[in-house]
Amino acid sequence: MILVHNYALAVFFFVISMICWGSWANTQKLAAKNWRFELFYWDLSIGLLLTATVAALTVGSMGTEGRTFFEDIAQADGSSIFYAMLGGIVWNLGNILLVAAIAVAGMSVGFPIGGGIAWILGIMVNFVLVILDKGEFEGNTPLLFSGVFVIVIAIYLSMISFKRLAKEQKKPSAKGIILSVGAGLLIAFFYGLVVKSLDNTYVSGGDGTLTPFTGVFFFAVGVFVSTFVFNPIFMRFPVEGKPVKMKEYFSGDFKTHLTGILGGLIWMFGMVVSFMSAGASNPAISYALSNAAPVVAILWGVFIWKEFKGAPKGTNSLLVAMFLLFLLGLVFITMSNT
Repeated sequence: MILVHNYALAVFFFVISMICWGSWANTQKLAAKNWRFELFYWDLSIGLLLTATVAALTVGSMGTEGRTFFEDIAQADGSSIFYAMLGGIVWNLGNILLVAAIAVAGMSVGFPIGGGIAWILGIMVNFVLVILDKGEFEGNTPLLFSGVFVIVIAIYLSMISFKRLAKEQKKPSAKGIILSVGAGLLIAFFYGLVVKSLDNTYVSGGDGTLTPFTGVFFFAVGVFVSTFVFNPIFMRFPVEGKPVKMKEYFSGDFKTHLTGILGGLIWMFGMVVSFMSAGASNPAISYALSNAAPVVAILWGVFIWKEFKGAPKGTNSLLVAMFLLFLLGLVFITMSNT
């Protein structure tokens, strides 16, 4: 398999991951013109599994380092597979809530709140993993937590901005915020669960038997299988609008289905390059840099989709401050590896 060991190159791939995780939801926005998010989600899960499988069979089996994908499956233990799939299940429920939040409140709200909470909690979880594994954090702890503190302030500004917009539009703001918070609380734990499934030879903090690409594959399997449990519930008891019938999914045209699959491809590509590079850093830093998706999503939501158009005077200043704080937090976290 092919892995990244150079930190500078790893940071580059973490940035690619950040862009992917902050951009995939554009496909949901494109499909939302005539396609409910519950229907979109079936195609998203297909795209995730296809991309993880292709990655495992190509970069996960090429090169001279470690085991090939099939060799890794042959020696894998059940506990490692379980943790990788559990990571997928936990992420999936959180991501469905995030998709629902985006449908209700938009990218520039769902990501800063949900993604921001997942970001800071995930950093904490993976920080603990590093401490348990090595007994100390190999980096600048004050800088890391300064970044976390700045991100917390940015999340608060996001909530205030959305409340101002909702009040102006005479729409309830609680639903979008609650869905976003729920998403963040769940998504925060998926990375650590997948790391736990991995061989410590490849990722610091891992105590399983899987290579990164096999762990990502079983993560995707967990997502795909659990979609058949979670998504029908959201279809029957929607957060907004009427219940959705499965027959509506099959009435979608090729372009609409392809849009959802593309969303899964974009997100999973970010996952693949993040775990391919995780060994060059530690889980706390690799998670922190990869999950800086709110920085990217804010730009898409505000400038491309115009989600805050018509907001009260002064809201734009809050959005600028929020974006700059997210960016500052990202800089602090990047520097904390020194």
